[in-house]
Parts: sequence; structure tokens; C-alpha cells
Amino acid sequence: MSQRSPRTRSPYATQPCPCGRDAVYQDCCGRLHAGLASAATAEDLMRSRYSAFAVGDEAYLLRSWHPDTRPRRLGLDARTVWVRLEVLGTTGGTPFHNEGTVDFRAVHRERGRESELREHSRFVRHEGAWVYLDALPA
Repeated sequence: MSQRSPRTRSPYATQPCPCGRDAVYQDCCGRLHAGLASAATAEDLMRSRYSAFAVGDEAYLLRSWHPDTRPRRLGLDARTVWVRLEVLGTTGGTPFHNEGTVDFRAVHRERGRESELREHSRFVRHEGAWVYLDALPA
């Protein structure tokens, strides 16, 4: 299992999870960010990564990225507010697969303007855990 984020209790702990599931952050993606659980599916990992962007957990994003494609750092912009996530489709990526894709739309706000990121992400298992590999061309 990954090492824990330096954060012991997120200010988001009792807020609804940014990933859109019907749970509070500490019981949903917060468990993955803290290293208390692992993603069971590629979609779970993608949702937890979206939540990591929303709460500013760069360490988790880097830990959950495949080492062959992972950047050295991300430099998250605190002015970016992640508004909502919409999962559009998945292929593979279940507990019985070793790879999978997740097609999603993530809405964010920067400088008062709302825009969206649309991505078809690829995930693979690395050392037994789901990790983000890259994005397929649209």
C-alpha cells in the first residue's frame, strides 16, 4: 500500500466527496488519499484522482501515477476550483482486469470562468495496484 499523505485530517473530511458519490470525503476518496484503502477498480482510482485535484493532494496524484509516465511534480493551481465530475463510460478496469479505461468530463472554474476537461484515461495495474497510465487521444 502507498505511503500516507502528510495530511492527517482534511478540512474536507465531513464534506460530500468531490467525486460525486453519495458519501462524505473521509469515508470515500479520503480513505484512498490517506492510504487506508486501495482503489478496487479503474473508475474508483479515477474518481479518487479527481478528488485529489479538488482537495489539492498532489502527493496522492503522483503516487497513483504509473512510474513510466509520471511527471516529477504537478504544481496544482489553488485558484482552480473543481466543480463536478461526470463518468461517461468505462471499459475493463474491474477487480478481474489488469487494464481499463474511463471516459469522463470534469468541470472546473478558473478566474470566474467555467470550462471542462474531457478525457479518456487509461489505467493499468502496477505492483498489484491500479495506477493512471495516460490519456488516449480524443
